[in-house]
Amino acid sequence: MSEVIILADGEFPRSEKLLSKLQNARQIICCDGAADKLLTLDLEPSWIVGDLDSVSAETKKRFADRMVHFCEQETNDLAKAFRFCRKNSLCPDAVLGASGAREDHQLGNLSRFAEAAVDFPDCKLYTDYGYFCVFSKSRTFSGTPGGQVSIFSFDPVQQITSSGLKYPLQNLQLSWWHSGTLNEIAAEEFHLECSTATPVLVFFAN
Repeated sequence: MSEVIILADGEFPRSEKLLSKLQNARQIICCDGAADKLLTLDLEPSWIVGDLDSVSAETKKRFADRMVHFCEQETNDLAKAFRFCRKNSLCPDAVLGASGAREDHQLGNLSRFAEAAVDFPDCKLYTDYGYFCVFSKSRTFSGTPGGQVSIFSFDPVQQITSSGLKYPLQNLQLSWWHSGTLNEIAAEEFHLECSTATPVLVFFAN
């Protein structure tokens, strides 16, 4: 099934899997200058969203009817793309291009992605090295034994308990972002249970 994809203006995807996602997407919502990068793949943006400070003048003119301008600077372009999706009853399946380039942008994008999961819980953020998903309170994940997984909490006092991981978590507070990294899946499913409903970010490595 074709997907609705948000393409952020970070490092453009390189893997065949992600390029195929773009080529088969139902709609591609580009964050600002990501539209220029998409055009190099001979694909057209469905919408171009953001403060529009990095998209080229030529692309602005060519796709004038697809430009969505948010002038405020309190949120980044990925947050604006999620806002556009909410307003237009679009449900993004995937975010691409949100990693690489500037590290501060990448961290900001991960935070905005976790925030948006309240409205889009099934959306995944893909990189060339794996993908992120978000859950709140509890969730059971399918996995491949031996697969690498990392867990990031946005709440330093939140307690997380796991089953099905090589290195179990038992009411563990992930006080630092490195605290839950580099774990390993030990079964075909693993379960995470949290003491609060604060979003938790989970990364599955390829």
